[in-house]
Amino acid sequence: QVQLVESGGGLVQPGGSLRLSCAASGLTFSIYFMGWFRQAPGKEREFVAAINWSGGSTVYADSVKGRFTISRDNAKNTVYLQMNMLKPEDTAVYYCAAGRVGIISQSPNEYDYWGQGAQVTVSS
Repeated sequence: QVQLVESGGGLVQPGGSLRLSCAASGLTFSIYFMGWFRQAPGKEREFVAAINWSGGSTVYADSVKGRFTISRDNAKNTVYLQMNMLKPEDTAVYYCAAGRVGIISQSPNEYDYWGQGAQVTVSS
């Protein structure tokens, strides 16, 4: 049974930092590309960042480019999202996802497995 479990969410002030982790089990983690998506109240789920199987290729949404960094540790079956210079508009539930077919993708339709989500709230 595949499980993706996010952790590291919470409340942070504007300008602060958080690091999300997503621990995967039940799949051969190193052959999956991984992504982070987020969904704010009343809005559709949107792409944040993705990383290929080796970590050698990444892609980011324009809204987070230069502030967020995605990385992975295949030995630990974990993908990370380092979030710096957080803004109130970054407030959302953040989901990690795993995709098998392809190299990397920004489309949620290309992902096979999803975590339960972690709340990130940016507020003073």
